[in-house]
Amino acid sequence: MATKQEAVEAKQGLSYDVTNGVAVITVDQPGAPVNTLSPEVGTAFTTLLQQAERDPEVKAVVFISGKKDNFVAGANIDFLQTLKTPAEVEAISRGAHEQFDRLESFSKPVVAAIHGACLGGGLEWVLACHYRIVTDSPKSVVGLPETQLGLIPGAGGTQRLPALIGAQAALDLILTGKNVKPSKAKKLGIVDEVVPVPMLKDLALKRAAELAAGTLKVERAHQGFKAVAQSGKKKGLAGLFQGLISKDLWAEAALEDNPLGRKVLFDQAKKALLKKTRGKYPAQEKALQVIRVGLESGRKAGLEAEAKAFGELVFTDVSKRLVEIFFATTALKKENGTANASVKPREVKKVGVLGGGLMGGGIAYVAGVLQGVPVRVKDRDDAGAGRALKQVQTVLDERVKRRSLTHREANAKLSNITAGTDYSGFKSVDLIIEAVFEDLKLKHQVIAEVEAVTGENTIFASNTSSLPIGELAKGSKRPSQVIGMHYFSPVHKMPLLEIITHPGTAEWVTATCVDVGKKQGKTVIVVNDGPGFYTSRILAPYMNEAAYLLAEGADIVQLDKALVDFGFPVGPITLLDEVGIDVAQKVGPIMEAAFGKRMAAPKALEGVVSDGRLGRKTNKGFYLYENGKKKEVDPQVYLLLPHGKDRKSLDASEMAERVALQMVNEAIRCLGEGILRSPRDGDVGAIFGLGFPPFLGGPFRYADALGPANLLRKLEHYQDKYGERFTPAPLLVEKVRAGKGFHEA
Repeated sequence: MATKQEAVEAKQGLSYDVTNGVAVITVDQPGAPVNTLSPEVGTAFTTLLQQAERDPEVKAVVFISGKKDNFVAGANIDFLQTLKTPAEVEAISRGAHEQFDRLESFSKPVVAAIHGACLGGGLEWVLACHYRIVTDSPKSVVGLPETQLGLIPGAGGTQRLPALIGAQAALDLILTGKNVKPSKAKKLGIVDEVVPVPMLKDLALKRAAELAAGTLKVERAHQGFKAVAQSGKKKGLAGLFQGLISKDLWAEAALEDNPLGRKVLFDQAKKALLKKTRGKYPAQEKALQVIRVGLESGRKAGLEAEAKAFGELVFTDVSKRLVEIFFATTALKKENGTANASVKPREVKKVGVLGGGLMGGGIAYVAGVLQGVPVRVKDRDDAGAGRALKQVQTVLDERVKRRSLTHREANAKLSNITAGTDYSGFKSVDLIIEAVFEDLKLKHQVIAEVEAVTGENTIFASNTSSLPIGELAKGSKRPSQVIGMHYFSPVHKMPLLEIITHPGTAEWVTATCVDVGKKQGKTVIVVNDGPGFYTSRILAPYMNEAAYLLAEGADIVQLDKALVDFGFPVGPITLLDEVGIDVAQKVGPIMEAAFGKRMAAPKALEGVVSDGRLGRKTNKGFYLYENGKKKEVDPQVYLLLPHGKDRKSLDASEMAERVALQMVNEAIRCLGEGILRSPRDGDVGAIFGLGFPPFLGGPFRYADALGPANLLRKLEHYQDKYGERFTPAPLLVEKVRAGKGFHEA
């Protein structure tokens, strides 16, 4: 009969076994797809350690996971949400410190055998072990992603990681919250060995025995300086904080141990951090502060600062919004995109891509390299087909340069993608993704050509950003298999995929495309059909309002800065140059035809387009570009705008509010009209597709934070001042009358 303690250990998913004098502690939490860290799990683990310490036959310990592809995914976020006060959170943090201090000072060697994700509290756990081995599986990653949730590591990570790999490399990981692969983890010094999956347990047992016998000596030195400079840009929230710690800033790693040099370094790091975050993300500032305390005043002071900061951050609005985003994206990963959870996706063994331009090449990359299926690209001429392959090659070359791929691996992945000027190779494709020019007649022609050479179960997906999918389906013999798959540029970096269904789209088609998007590494939202769908539709009034401000005499730099200060990654005029001024001009009439005068763009930009200024792609738009890099505003562009060079100094906060509220109001219209299926999807789509400030939680969380009644008053004020384009969404008026927020049941 099991003892009470054994029952507790079993409930937390921990088991204990002894093999040749080595105790193996396995964590495999029952009924959970991944292991997570909680106080109860930590206590159960400590109890098993004490058992190993008492057993004279046990010479060492191996810590391993029983999950197929997961070690420990991090702390239990649901548990943190149950805590009511900073003091409670601080107590949890201090408890973890005590447990991991005991592990670190344990009298017998402890080897962590890592396979799968080892993140957050999971990494903090193994940092307290004496030796770390990780498998070379693509599933294996390590990292401290807490700052992406508006938190900092709270179980000693801010102190142990800098001590292990140096402050420079530790700051790069903690401030960005990015994950690193096994080879990079070894290079940095986070792990000691990288091994094939089948060897993990046996080698861990061997290393544990060698450590116990004294035949294996571990000598570590900070290895982070060279490795950190090779880290690549990441998509999603981690990408927001890339580049905070430059190699120039840390030109002398030895300065970490010099008090005067360390002060200079941390002061400069804070300056660089604030330039990037503009003070909107307090967790990064706290992390920098806490790491500095540990380096200057010792680990005890550092741990105390960590516990206090962790307790404070859990209750900040920023953390609440970022955690909500985390829960939203986690929920989306479990959904098939339909109202019927039992609908299963069909297997997609081959993808065809129509169009070899910027989008087509990007789609070919995510399908052929990330999804890992054969891809056939068709373009109208050899040059277009070659551009698609060149684009894939360029992305692969970047990965080789960053050492996330070898040349051999890159070549193998590139061989998955072929291109041509006819439909040879399309007969066996399961999914066609079309990325041709935005012309309905042309797309109907392409659909007819495709259906003549493909099987009856082939899905036709359009990457259109504005044309209604239902109109496209009218040109198909199989309209139930026509769907929208709207990617964002650059495709290999942007995390969102917006899938658009028309009323006749078959559920299996939706589920299949959602599954494809997930395999391509995308966060997927499904929206209903309509001009501009969701993301393009809410972007249109946002960009229009920026154009109206230019027409009123706003300074381009001040306007862009106002929206960046609000929290967007780039300003609207910079974005207009990126998208292409000509593209925006073509979308404008479509939106105005669908929604009337309130969506009409000002005529102020016509002169800019007629002057041949298309944006970055022509090295000349509102800004000038050199080798694709933005320089300064071209002063001559003002001559093409109302008021000429006589610019007005408009109020920055009002400029930002006018532009941002246009996006928020249109998002509410989309929800009210059934384009969106939920406020959650609207928040995720705006953040991951358009760069709506993550710390605000998305347009619907932002509306709830402002208060619907307050939002209504603001819109009515601007409506009185500027006309019908600020007319409040009917659903907003309804919510105010009902006294409810958008995320309320």
